Amino acid sequence: MNAHSTEVRQQALALLRSGTGNAEVARRLSVPRGTVPYWLPRDRSKPGERPGKHSPSCHRCDGTVLDEPAYAYLLGLYLGERHISQCSAHRAPSLMITLDDDWPGIQDEAEAALRKVFPQNATCRVRRTGCHHIKVYSKHLVCYFPQHGPGGKHERAIVLEPWQQKIVGAHPGQLVRGLIHSDGCRLTDWTTRVVGGERKRYEYPRYWFTNVSDDIRRLYTDALDALGIVWTHCTRAGKPYNISVARRASVALMDAHVGPTY
Repeated sequence: MNAHSTEVRQQALALLRSGTGNAEVARRLSVPRGTVPYWLPRDRSKPGERPGKHSPSCHRCDGTVLDEPAYAYLLGLYLGERHISQCSAHRAPSLMITLDDDWPGIQDEAEAALRKVFPQNATCRVRRTGCHHIKVYSKHLVCYFPQHGPGGKHERAIVLEPWQQKIVGAHPGQLVRGLIHSDGCRLTDWTTRVVGGERKRYEYPRYWFTNVSDDIRRLYTDALDALGIVWTHCTRAGKPYNISVARRASVALMDAHVGPTY
């Protein structure tokens, strides 16, 4: 490609600003027609930016307003065994949230949360057998999720930063909702009782949350405490990885905050 002098470029920009079309500017200045539209975005871009490109803003770096309820929900999804990864084919890392195809509504909610937290970044869905990976690419993912690190989350400390704790403190129900959508469920459990001398089967709803990380379970139970929800640890096969909510009033509170799954 032939280099053009600054004078030629300035003449082209002056003609473009006056309303002269690209083809006419190219004819008058004897430059390739495809070169002309490239100069105007360069003129409008800030120093250091690529022509026509704008770096997405960041709540932590630039003070951009953050949708806090959406972030609290997304944080819950992320902590539930979702991860940030770097692919050699992309310059920016990606956050990938894997959700079962049995719950398409949760997939929609996860993607909607990604769009609210990263409004300037495109999201995508990648189909896999029985599930979809819902992804967003951003150079600022680690700014939003400083808990990222090598290895599994249960292998390192998971501690919220003060700004995250403030958001979770204001929206504990959204964190609980994200954690349940990621690593929890609502099911119908049963037991038996003797009524009038006869043993009868009794069914009742229960919420389960299972996570290997002690820190993540603590974040979950702290949020439950903030909501006034009674919970219990349930050890199975010697592993205390399960948190149960089974009392009727507490299940009703969980229903109010988590909502239906579909």
